[in-house]
Amino acid sequence: MFLPGWSFWCVLLTLHMARGALATSGYASHEVICLQGLSNCTIEDKMLLAPEKNDVAVRNLNPYFKLCCRDGGPCALCLVIDTEIDFKPDNDTEEDDHSGYDGEDDSEATESNPRASVKLCYQAVHVLSTCKKVEFAVNHGPLTQKDWPKFTVVIREPAGVSFSTHVTVFSAKPAALTREVDAPSLDEVCSQEQQERVEQCGVPRLNSVINQTMNWVELKLADSNQSLPSVCVQYEMDGICLDWNRRPIPVYSVAPCMCLQVWNEDKLRRSQSCPFVHTGVLQRNVWQNVSVSMRLGQENYHSMLWWNLTAPCRLEGEVWPCHNEHTCREMDGFKQQLANNTWKQNNEGQWETKGVFEEIEIHLSPCMMVKLNGMGDALPPFCLKNTERWRWSLLVVGLMLLVCVTVLAFYFLHDAVKEWVWSCRYGGFVKISSEGHVVLLSPPDVDHSVSESVCELGAQLRNRGFNVLVDQCSRKEQCNLGPLPWLHSQLMEMNSRGGTFVLVLTRAALNRAEGWAHPGKEVIKSKGDPTGLPEITSPYSDVFTASLSLIQADKQLGRAGERFLLVTLGLDPKGDRRLPELLRGLPLFQLPSQTKALLHELTVGRTARGSGRRTWTGWEWITSGGRTAKTSQRASYSKSAEDA
Repeated sequence: MFLPGWSFWCVLLTLHMARGALATSGYASHEVICLQGLSNCTIEDKMLLAPEKNDVAVRNLNPYFKLCCRDGGPCALCLVIDTEIDFKPDNDTEEDDHSGYDGEDDSEATESNPRASVKLCYQAVHVLSTCKKVEFAVNHGPLTQKDWPKFTVVIREPAGVSFSTHVTVFSAKPAALTREVDAPSLDEVCSQEQQERVEQCGVPRLNSVINQTMNWVELKLADSNQSLPSVCVQYEMDGICLDWNRRPIPVYSVAPCMCLQVWNEDKLRRSQSCPFVHTGVLQRNVWQNVSVSMRLGQENYHSMLWWNLTAPCRLEGEVWPCHNEHTCREMDGFKQQLANNTWKQNNEGQWETKGVFEEIEIHLSPCMMVKLNGMGDALPPFCLKNTERWRWSLLVVGLMLLVCVTVLAFYFLHDAVKEWVWSCRYGGFVKISSEGHVVLLSPPDVDHSVSESVCELGAQLRNRGFNVLVDQCSRKEQCNLGPLPWLHSQLMEMNSRGGTFVLVLTRAALNRAEGWAHPGKEVIKSKGDPTGLPEITSPYSDVFTASLSLIQADKQLGRAGERFLLVTLGLDPKGDRRLPELLRGLPLFQLPSQTKALLHELTVGRTARGSGRRTWTGWEWITSGGRTAKTSQRASYSKSAEDA
């Protein structure tokens, strides 16, 4: 009579015979198989608790993995544990068991065979242990003193266990045993015949198509229903895999050693294919992308030529140096072989190999010849560049560029250079005023054309970058403060931020200055006024008079010419008389003939005017202290009424 579970024994023995490869079975769930001496085996989940009354000790454990496949369905990883228990029947019980009749029913046999149990547990790394309780009946009849009761536990898809996982299997007390086992890797599983039934082994497949019209290689999925997978390109099967940018690959960059790796982001397995291995026409791309770099040096007083050869694929062939003459004549005794095992891949994905020609005689720039296996002729010579000639050429080109830049700069900055030369000739190197603040004071003329001329002068100075304030634009403030307080406020602001007062002179302004300096003289009426009515005064005459007070105060302090400049409108220095005494010592400029000189004087600031250099006033050279150095014209502006 066959015991329950013995129908699986033959299957299990067959599986053990093929242990070299990953075995397969038809189990669809957790199962226990009773072997010799056991029957009525059951299995259930159990926590690892204290030993129970009917627990028996485990004598030996043998865990291993296999694939569980059934009825053409998907395969899964199973943990199989062969177990021997330490249970021997005593002789008395055995004799009593054999004294019965053969016709006893199964219920009587079950009552005569005691039941026992074993707890088996397994634990993956960083996962809590999982335990199974196996309960069975011990058959005393088939057992001998040399036999041990055995059973096999099959656990389909054990918790926390995947491919390449390290698993610990152990039994519970009273006799605890521990065994270690490693789950097979995904590559090992996918190399079996049942790989198509393993979900993790499924990877997309690419087809490569060379488009001769567009001169590129297109990559397409074999299954159009799948989404576009991740792809990387590598040269040689063990080369660095570079991410594909999902664009067609130019034919010139395709080589016979190019391989493709394809995978889905949610899967661990990758497929690798090298579809261009037997495409001989692409071998030219490899030869055309060969490059050589060389470097000369010395070692132990001998000339050395180091070379570095780069190519998309590992190549075999030979190299040798040659003289750079009309034809590249080989140097005898220096030929070297390109071995397949000397190549290394750089960060750009190119393969390179290095070498050196020792004790080489170099008369001219040396070259190197390369002949690869499969080529009829050698590649064109690779020559060392003449760096000395290149350095001299670079120096000449640099000098020519410098000359051109200098000429262009002088052309575009001609005016600035002229002003700089003028400054060096007449005033030395002076500090440029950063503020450029100018207060323009109008003459006491009632003529509207004079006011327009003053406004035009202010606009011209603004266009030159100066910050200009014209007294004609501040009538409201002058009425509120008064002419002299307003002028004092401008003076205080100028003392803090720097700047210059520009006093515009006309014939009326000179007369007003002369009359202000000599108040006892009779006020002369205008020649063209036949009515004898009082003279009409300008609205700016009060500010002009207040400025004369400031000029007089500066002269008394010895600071004449530091804050005030004079410009003339409608006066000819050759036909007019000398300046009034009050205005002597101040820089004077005739407009429009001396506009550039005025701009320069306003630019250099009061520092230069207070440094003691001489200034041309239009009538005479004066120093900053007001002393006359050279008189060009001597005449008096004061006239009696009779002379008029």
